[in-house]
Amino acid sequence: MEMKKTIVVLLVGLVIGWVSLGGTQLVMHGTSDTEFCLSCHTMQIPYEEYQGSIHYSNPKGIRAECADCHIPEDTVDYLITKIRASKDIYHEFVTGKISSEEKYEEHRMAMAQTVWEQMKENDSATCRSCHEFDAMDTYEQSNEAVKMHAYGQENNQTCIDCHKGVAHFPPVLELDSEAFDNLLAQAEKTGDSVKNAVTIDGAEMGDLGRINPAVQVEVINSNGYEREIKLSGYQMKGAEQVVYMGQGKRSIIATLSEQGQATLTVGEFKADEYDNEWRHVQLVTKIDAPVLSSFEPMWAYAEELDNVYCSACHAKIPPGHFTVNAWGPVAKGMGERTDISELDLEILTKYFQNHAKDIAGSGH
Repeated sequence: MEMKKTIVVLLVGLVIGWVSLGGTQLVMHGTSDTEFCLSCHTMQIPYEEYQGSIHYSNPKGIRAECADCHIPEDTVDYLITKIRASKDIYHEFVTGKISSEEKYEEHRMAMAQTVWEQMKENDSATCRSCHEFDAMDTYEQSNEAVKMHAYGQENNQTCIDCHKGVAHFPPVLELDSEAFDNLLAQAEKTGDSVKNAVTIDGAEMGDLGRINPAVQVEVINSNGYEREIKLSGYQMKGAEQVVYMGQGKRSIIATLSEQGQATLTVGEFKADEYDNEWRHVQLVTKIDAPVLSSFEPMWAYAEELDNVYCSACHAKIPPGHFTVNAWGPVAKGMGERTDISELDLEILTKYFQNHAKDIAGSGH
């Protein structure tokens, strides 16, 4: 009789355990699908962004649902993520924290950083459930993608370091105009005794052409903003209207009119290893524009631009990672994905090019 009671108790316990476990699993699974996520109206904004991403629609016909990216498969991480998600329900029905588009944008950065930190902590586990370096066909990737994936492996980076805007819009950041105003304020302190000056937003050379932003020139005479200067650089045969940073280094420091080209003091053309012919050129002219006495404040400003417009989407890329010539198209391509101004992009590009790996330590 006692044996029967024990068996009955065990069976009842098993049934209760099975129902509890099965029910819990059912609830966990049911609250992980995209349809459940969309039952909260505050998820409509990220859902619409996701619909415009390659994770929603792509040539392969493979769709990553919400849970595929936001809920790790590891049991512990899975449970932690589900517990953390309870706050979303609280804010949906109690506080209304992101109940409008304006409120959502106000909190976009904080929400994004929370997700980025979680993914960094678990080494982008949800990304790696579909993507692995070893499985990548590098012949199907762009040259830049191949380089960056190799860089990521060499430096122990994880997916989210570089792919922060992959399915949802990253937070839109802008550098306060005060930072640029500080550059102009420092230009007021540049005295007449300065021997080498750095342009801020460029400088017109009268009828001769224009000097680009973040370019160093030799000062011959000064009278306030009016200065007689000497510009030195290199020309390539066939593109004489452009003055470059160095031989073979396509960082434009000035553009010249026909009159400007005729005014140059030039050297002899010499062929480089690619049979392009280059010559050293100098131009003495006058400018009337604010200048800095050194590159230091300009590069400090450029680093702020890097933090705001580059690091918001991916890990910092050291300037020495690319050559002068590579940085031009890389910076332009990345800049097109942001709302960085033309001037700020030029300054940032000059920062990268002046610290590129093929001129590192040159004193630029």
